[in-house]
Amino acid sequence: MSQNIFLVGPMGAGKSTIGRQLAGALHLEFKDCDHELVRHTGASIPLIFEIEGEEGFRKRESAMIDQLTSEKELVMATGGGAVLAEQNRQYLMSRGIVIYLYASIEQLFQRTSKDKNRPLLQTENPKAKLQELMDERDPLYRDVSDMIIHTEDRSVRSVVKEIVARLRQEMNYSSE
Repeated sequence: MSQNIFLVGPMGAGKSTIGRQLAGALHLEFKDCDHELVRHTGASIPLIFEIEGEEGFRKRESAMIDQLTSEKELVMATGGGAVLAEQNRQYLMSRGIVIYLYASIEQLFQRTSKDKNRPLLQTENPKAKLQELMDERDPLYRDVSDMIIHTEDRSVRSVVKEIVARLRQEMNYSSE
């Protein structure tokens, strides 16, 4: 039986895009935690933040992570802040293989600069905010991950090929 794979990392690292392609390559189902949360609540992430604040959003996110990590044969992209809650980190580490997708602040800024669906970046200095978030979250991403993959200036295809090769090599993973 295939094991779950959970992608963690900052917003703009490529978790959703890479996750979709990785799931296809491994013949697994793909789910994006944020998209599932929006589908479940019927409200956009910015709206949830506006009405319930970050704390309300994080509670909803934790419940969704618990639900999704309990599924089988899944590739899941988490939200950038999913690692903030200790319980989420436990769910991720105990229920699958965790892969940290890493990219530089400059790359993250380029990838997220025009996206208005990122409430934490709706600030005067989004690049400084990305740095602040990374300073707080990078140690947590590293702590939960089984492997770190650099996505800097790389195609989705090359990242997926590396992940598949490393899963097969390091973890004796079978996509059969």
